[in-house]
Amino acid sequence: MKQILAFGDSNTWGLVPGTGERYPEHIRWTGILRKAAVSYGCRILEDGVCGRTTVFQDPFRPGRRGINSIEQYRKSGMLSAVILMLGTNDCKTVFHASPEQIGAGLEQCILRFEAIVPANRILVVSPLLLGQDVWKPDKDPAFGRQSVETCAALKDVYAGIARKRGNLFMAASDYASASHADEEHLNAEGHERFAEAVLDRLKNTGILET
Repeated sequence: MKQILAFGDSNTWGLVPGTGERYPEHIRWTGILRKAAVSYGCRILEDGVCGRTTVFQDPFRPGRRGINSIEQYRKSGMLSAVILMLGTNDCKTVFHASPEQIGAGLEQCILRFEAIVPANRILVVSPLLLGQDVWKPDKDPAFGRQSVETCAALKDVYAGIARKRGNLFMAASDYASASHADEEHLNAEGHERFAEAVLDRLKNTGILET
């Protein structure tokens, strides 16, 4: 059976907004996609880690560099495609990263995945927009006002990278919004809408074939 990897952060893991809980599989976008993909002879692998970045090392949360977790899939040799959605955590103030620097980090992850699957079977996904008040103490003060602007700029940066490298691209923010509860994560409705959008993209590009 073909395997498609969903590689991301807490929005791939399925964090319930404003909590440390996880949505059950039938609510998570990856779980919805997994159910649909079975009829195409595909299995969806979930690899979402809360706090995961592209290449930045969080001094307060070790082991979150996404690039360090890619090599394990080269050894498996069983992936047919990758859905790559990272960047939200790179916008945290501790990293002081510009959109272009975050894009450079994402491109390093893409390079690693291109050693495993063809470039045109990597779906690069720019993240949800952060809410204007995400940085407030009752939400996630790891972000700042600048984080909101930085995150919003990632759509164009990622689109340019994907176009240059021959990857597929879509923007999560075109299909879903962060919950008002924390202005950072998908709610249940957002997971459903995003899953439908990803499914359509995979079908329209031939990654999922009958």
